[in-house]
Amino acid sequence: MRILTIRTLHFTLLISALCGGKALAQTNTVTVAQDSRFEELLNDKRKISSSITVNDRYKVQIFYGDNDKARKALQDFKKDYKGQDGTIIFESPTYKVWVGSYKTRIEAEKNLTDIRKKFPHALLVKPNK
Repeated sequence: MRILTIRTLHFTLLISALCGGKALAQTNTVTVAQDSRFEELLNDKRKISSSITVNDRYKVQIFYGDNDKARKALQDFKKDYKGQDGTIIFESPTYKVWVGSYKTRIEAEKNLTDIRKKFPHALLVKPNK
């Protein structure tokens, strides 16, 4: 009789644990509210990162020097050439401003002549080669 009571007790505890766990489960959903500027920054980062890592693209270097002047040069470039990308690359101890992403050398040289009107010391580079 005593063994039967222990088995019944264990069975009852097991059933109540299984049923009780489902009764106390949470069913709420989570919604994340984020600033729309975050998504814009993330897209810009993706665009910049992909343009830097592509080895077979030509770029135009418009500046080589310290950080403040590099930022100013990039800002001036973006005012005049709204359709082209630009980025600042740090190579110790100087900063470079690279603009554009051209598949062919001919395309890059055409844009280089136009860019040299505003930035006379601009030169053509092919990163990682």
